[in-house]
Amino acid sequence: MELKSYIRNIPDFPTKGVNYKDITPLLLDPDAMSLAVKLFMKQLPHTNIDKVVGIESRGFFFATLLAERLNAGFIPVRKPGKLPHSTHAEDYDLEYGSDTLEIHEDAIKRGEKVLLHDDVLATGGTAEATCRLIERCGGEIVQCNFLVELEFLKGAEKIKQYGVSSLIRYS
Repeated sequence: MELKSYIRNIPDFPTKGVNYKDITPLLLDPDAMSLAVKLFMKQLPHTNIDKVVGIESRGFFFATLLAERLNAGFIPVRKPGKLPHSTHAEDYDLEYGSDTLEIHEDAIKRGEKVLLHDDVLATGGTAEATCRLIERCGGEIVQCNFLVELEFLKGAEKIKQYGVSSLIRYS
């Protein structure tokens, strides 16, 4: 089974010039989802992981599955105003604009080992901002993993010090 065949390209979405990688077809197929989780688990470093951070919103899908498999807590990183408790916030740039992400201030205990997960690594701005949030909370990032990586945008360069793992790559 080739996971790449489950990714649908949507031209000019959300803005003209962006070729959006839609993961919905993969999510619709239980065998493809199961394979993705197995492959993610094989690519993890051999260390205990305390928390899995998923980035809003498509990062939540596999982050929660990975947290369950790892017997780790799940932490949502969300857009402003979506989390009900005290938060840290981080502004960032992405390939078609800018935004802000938030994490609960008490989500990570100092020294906890954290896996960051998102659906797509593009320019790296979202992942880099999330890494700063994790570190501000006192977490130690063990790896950043992604379902899809757009290598031509060189986003991995921004977070290479943490280790980057992707299941599907577009050059």
